[in-house]
Amino acid sequence: MPGRDEVTGIIVDAAYRLHTRIGPGLLENVYEAILAKMLADRGLEIERQKPISFVIDGIHFQDGFRVDLLVERRIVVEIKAIQKLAPVHSKQLLSYLRLMDLQVGLLINFGEERLKEGLHRVVNRYHPQ
Repeated sequence: MPGRDEVTGIIVDAAYRLHTRIGPGLLENVYEAILAKMLADRGLEIERQKPISFVIDGIHFQDGFRVDLLVERRIVVEIKAIQKLAPVHSKQLLSYLRLMDLQVGLLINFGEERLKEGLHRVVNRYHPQ
C-alpha cells in the first residue's frame, strides 16, 4: 500500500491532468466519476459517495454525510465545480476528517481557471485525549 504522501501526489496529478484535459464548466459529479476512474486505473482503492455514520453525545447519525471520494480508506477528496471556494468548504472537509478520525483530505475545485488556485490540502491535527 502506498504511503499517504504518495497517494495524495497521485490524486493531485490525476486531478491536474483531468482539469488540463477538460477545464472548468462541468458538474461536480462528472469530475468525480472521471477522477475516480483515473485513480482506480492507477491501482488505488476508491469509494464514491461513501455514506458516513457517526455518534456525538450518544446521538447516532446514520449516513450523517457522504464523502465524494474516499481513497485507500484514508484520504478524503471533496470535489467542487464552482467559481470560487469559500472558507466554509475547508471547514466542512476538516469536520469530515475529524468525524472519520482521518488525517488528510484534498479539496479540489475544478471550477477554477487554473487548478492551482482550486487545490487545497486540509490536515486534521485534532487528536482526542
